[in-house]
Amino acid sequence: MPGAVYQTELTPLSYLRRSAEVYPDKTAIVYGDRRYSYAEFAEAATQVARALRASGIAPGDRVAYLLPNLPEMLVAHFAVPLAGAVLVAINTRLSTDEVRYILDHSGAKLLVVDAVLAATVAPVADELAGVTEIVTVVDPAAPGSGDRIAGPDYDDFVARGTAGEPLPWAVDDELATISINYTSGTTGRPKGVMYTHRGANLNSLSEIVHSAHTPDSVYLWTLPMFHCNGWCTPWAVTAIGGTHICLREVRGDVIWRLIGEHGVTHLNGAPTVVTTIMNAPEAVTLDYQLVVTTAGAPPAPATILQMERMGFRIVHVYGLTETYGPYSVNQFQPAWAELDAEERATLQARQGVGMITAEWLRVVDENMADVAADGATMGEIVMRGNNVMKGYFDDAEGTERAFAGGWFHSGDLGVRYPDGYVELRDRAKDVVVSGGENISTVEVEQAIMSHPAVLEVAVIGVPDEKWGERPKAFVVLKSGALKSGELTSGGATAGEDELLEHVRAKIARYKAPKAIEFVEELPKTSTGKVQKFELREKEWAGEQHRIRG
Repeated sequence: MPGAVYQTELTPLSYLRRSAEVYPDKTAIVYGDRRYSYAEFAEAATQVARALRASGIAPGDRVAYLLPNLPEMLVAHFAVPLAGAVLVAINTRLSTDEVRYILDHSGAKLLVVDAVLAATVAPVADELAGVTEIVTVVDPAAPGSGDRIAGPDYDDFVARGTAGEPLPWAVDDELATISINYTSGTTGRPKGVMYTHRGANLNSLSEIVHSAHTPDSVYLWTLPMFHCNGWCTPWAVTAIGGTHICLREVRGDVIWRLIGEHGVTHLNGAPTVVTTIMNAPEAVTLDYQLVVTTAGAPPAPATILQMERMGFRIVHVYGLTETYGPYSVNQFQPAWAELDAEERATLQARQGVGMITAEWLRVVDENMADVAADGATMGEIVMRGNNVMKGYFDDAEGTERAFAGGWFHSGDLGVRYPDGYVELRDRAKDVVVSGGENISTVEVEQAIMSHPAVLEVAVIGVPDEKWGERPKAFVVLKSGALKSGELTSGGATAGEDELLEHVRAKIARYKAPKAIEFVEELPKTSTGKVQKFELREKEWAGEQHRIRG
């Protein structure tokens, strides 16, 4: 047959190969005094991939990383799939039990851990079901070395891959899993969300387009790479040939110093990052435009206006772990420039429309029919296409539920306007979105209920200036009375400080309540169900309820 067409499988691996060929001497990664050119970036990824294979990692095996935003974490986004393996990037804020669950559930065979975070793994290092080796990364810029775990350090590990044949920057199956990202466990145990090479490749293109990246982009890593693979930005910025500025922790003074030193043009993050930047003593008005792509909660109109006055341009996106991070974007319309500033900012705070490689964002009723585009009729946000996960790892039942009717169900409720733009209005579940992280009220309640003095508890999200919202617990004790600021129950003390410490020992500290209020009883229906909306109405009186964005 004449005109036969030969196609290659889509993968973000091709992005580093291309940039290493097109921009071999250009600076790709900066961290403190460390610099990597694109040629060196590709060579580092190749060496780590060879080291993984030399360590017994076979195609399809899972490799876990528990690292902050270091160059080693950026390299892993290419090295692990280059070895044919699957990257499992773990939230650095999780507790020991949570990390152990993810390692066991994913079946990870090798773990790379930051020395400072090694203390999280050390208590269970000898109990991990499938991990055969733990590699430790020592960051000279870190405040402390942490607890060392038996196993090689990173340099010795990488040395295993210094020699070998070139590896192909290609895959045989674009629908193969490239990474597994675990949800925050908002309905119990976290789920492992599987991304494909094809989805990562295409979502990266959307990030380039909607965040307006160019080869001159200087991207500051304020968004954790463990969160939805950094919204696919490790692959996106590399694809366009921009420069990555790595950042160990988000601090206002450090962010402004790096902006000044490197002329940062882009950064991503939750509204809390935006707040940190704006309120830092070092904040100045920029003489150029810095693009801030934000999600986690819709930016308040006042925040958008303040950022613009400081020289920032807000790109508002919306998505979930199951959608590779951002799925929709508030696409700016030229006509909005003629509107009153407050009206324009209000329009920009909506969640918008599907990104360029995504399908249309739908709002549907219980029968999967689209609701009226009147800005008032609420329905559930559903999505499908290249920007939606392959499924939940080792959870066929959960995957089937999530895709009921052929579309992924977000669990978020929203409305559609006549212009086609979607705005979130509420949640189907009682998830607290704090600093861009989802916190399960059930998980927090269970941690509190494990205290012997607690009879009942209800947890809701309440306003928080820094984090948008934080959990607050309403607690009924088994017995006891308030005495000198401390409640007692059968000889067991249950003051606020003690309960908070109890919770922090059970779950990640960021999930712990902002406050605990002791009450005589909780509002309930006649059937005994706690009416959380009554608690919310009191706490949110006079506040515009913040919803996930």
